[in-house]
Amino acid sequence: MHIVHRLTLEDALVMLEAAEAEAQRIGVKETICIADDGAHPIALHRMTGARLTGVEIAIAKAFTAAGHQRDTHKFNEPPNGPALPGNEAFGISHMHPGKFAVFVGGFPIVYDGEVIGAVGVSGGNGEQDKAVGAAALRAFTEKVAPNSQ
Repeated sequence: MHIVHRLTLEDALVMLEAAEAEAQRIGVKETICIADDGAHPIALHRMTGARLTGVEIAIAKAFTAAGHQRDTHKFNEPPNGPALPGNEAFGISHMHPGKFAVFVGGFPIVYDGEVIGAVGVSGGNGEQDKAVGAAALRAFTEKVAPNSQ
């Protein structure tokens, strides 16, 4: 038998709050998606003034990070990013058109060694998206995960 941990809406809201606070602190308008282990959105938050296109992009980043169990930017990290031309996963984004993102902003949520969901962030540059995603993951580790055991 296998024990499965699930994120709840309440967990996602804690993470969204922390992510938005970081986005406000660094002065960027972001869209943040928290997805479950099946890569389905649990919660989506578009900050006032954030780009309309960020909604689908944040969902795609969360989908990719949860479904492929890795940070999305790792697909393109030189010199051997698997999605770079000439490498083994080049073209992987075409397998799930419109749903697979191979650029910065998607981060798996790991608990007890298992990927139980993901955060997708869109609206800033790469470093801003990473900072906002990191804030969501910190909130999970510090506020959600300690209460899960």
